[in-house]
Amino acid sequence: MSEKRTAMDMVWWILLIAWSLTILFPLVWVLYESLKTNREFFQDVWALPETLKWVNYKNAWLKYGVRDAMWNTLYYVGTTLLLGTFLTTINAYALTRIEFKGRKLLWAIIMLSLFLPGINALIPQYVLMRDLHLTNSLTGLIILDSFGENVFYLMLLGGFMRSLPTELEESAFMDGASLFQVFLRIMLPLSAPGIVTVAIFKFLGLYNNFLGPFIYLSDQTKYTIGVSMYAASQKMQYTSDWVTLFAGVMIAMIPSAIMFVIFQRGVMEGATLGGVKG
Repeated sequence: MSEKRTAMDMVWWILLIAWSLTILFPLVWVLYESLKTNREFFQDVWALPETLKWVNYKNAWLKYGVRDAMWNTLYYVGTTLLLGTFLTTINAYALTRIEFKGRKLLWAIIMLSLFLPGINALIPQYVLMRDLHLTNSLTGLIILDSFGENVFYLMLLGGFMRSLPTELEESAFMDGASLFQVFLRIMLPLSAPGIVTVAIFKFLGLYNNFLGPFIYLSDQTKYTIGVSMYAASQKMQYTSDWVTLFAGVMIAMIPSAIMFVIFQRGVMEGATLGGVKG
C-alpha cells in the first residue's frame, strides 16, 4: 500500500510541476524578451538577449505612460479598496449578526443576483454614470466600484462572521455598548482574517479590472495600468517596439505578484476559516 501511495505521490508531483511550468514559462519568456533589442526580438524570439537592455524599462515607464498609469491605478485601487472593504464589512455584519424583519428575504434576493450575468447591468450603469456626469472620471469609477457590492465578497465575509461566537456581543450589549461600538471594537478585530482575505481579493480584482476603466475613461491621462497597456499594444502596428511593451507588461505585473507572494497564506487561511463553526 505504501509503495502505491508513493508512486501516486510521484505522479501528482510530476503533474503539479508540469502545471507550474505552463504558468511560469510565459512569464519567463516575456521577461527575457523585455531585455532584448527589437532587432534581436525579430531575428529569433526564442534566443536569449546578447546584453541585458534595462533601458527598455525606463522607456516603458516614460514613453508609454506607465508612470502616470501607475499613479492613476494607485488612486483608483487604493481609494476603492478602503471604501469598498469598509462597506462590505458593514453589510456582512448587518446581514449576519443583526436580527431584523426581512433579513432572510434580503439574503435570498442577494443570492438570486448570483444567477444574473453582470454584463446585463452594463448599459443601465453607464446611462446612470453619464447622467450624473461621472464618466471619464477616476472618482466616478471609484464611486461605482465601491458602492457596487460583490456578492462573492459578501458571502465570504458573511460566512466568516457567522462562525464567530455571539457571547462577546451579548456581554458588550449588557455593559451598555452601542451597536456601532460592538461592531468597531469587537467584530472588526475578530473578523480581521476574513477582512484581510476580502481586501486581497478586492485588490487583485480592482488592479486587474479592465472593462470598467476601458468603458468609462476616455482621457488617456486618466488611464489605469490595464487600459494603458492595451493602448500601448494598439500602437505596435505602427511602431513595432515590442520589447518596450514587454517591459511595461513586466512592470504592470509587479504589484499583484508582490501581493500574492506576501499574502498567499493569509488568503488560504481566511478562505477556510469562514467554513468552520465556532
